[in-house]
Amino acid sequence: MKLFVEKDYEKLSKLAANIVKEEIEKKPNIVLGLATGSTPEGMYKELIRMHKEEGLDFSNVTTFNLDEYVGIDEDHPNSYHYFMKEVFFDHINIDLKNTFVPDGKAENPEEYCKEYDKLIEEKGGVDLQVLGIGENGHIAFNEPDEKLNLGTSIVNLTQSTIEANSRFFDSIDEVPKTAMTMGIGSIMKAKKIILLANGKKKAKVIKELLKKDKITTQLPASMLLLHPDVTVIVDEEAYNG
Repeated sequence: MKLFVEKDYEKLSKLAANIVKEEIEKKPNIVLGLATGSTPEGMYKELIRMHKEEGLDFSNVTTFNLDEYVGIDEDHPNSYHYFMKEVFFDHINIDLKNTFVPDGKAENPEEYCKEYDKLIEEKGGVDLQVLGIGENGHIAFNEPDEKLNLGTSIVNLTQSTIEANSRFFDSIDEVPKTAMTMGIGSIMKAKKIILLANGKKKAKVIKELLKKDKITTQLPASMLLLHPDVTVIVDEEAYNG
């Protein structure tokens, strides 16, 4: 596990974008695993700039998103489909047919989850996975629990995650209580992983992760310690608290 401590969020975002850019230039038909939320927004903004000002080409890139709320329409302003189009896809030259976000309204969710993992395999697997981390150590929506799912699945969100995500909704009652998420096994199959964290609120969980002394299902991100190619990028606030 490699660690980069950047001065602030802007520098963190630029470093993450540079890593993505390098991987795209090495393999133009790369398969990217993408995350939503406020943490990667700066990275997406910088990648958009690279596309518009430096000609970074996304035309052959395929993307798979980690997760989606269950029961929300794709065009709902708080869906992750909507987020990805609004924040990233609509501003680059990616073919939307090559962008995949879990379908939170799938008629047969369990079967759909299996198909999602199968589709990732058919596309050659994820070359580079971008991750954020929750204050409780969740990655994607793999919450602390006695057991963690290996494959993509439907999960219950913890109260702390619901509260954290309520800032995006009019009220906490509107926040979905379940989500569809790539499992730990799905994430660990990625060839390369970068994990981003910024701000004081993430300091406690980053400190715990960087101890590198144990893996536990109560800290799902600790499973990344078993992966051969993980880069953690944090700002000074997330590192120092």
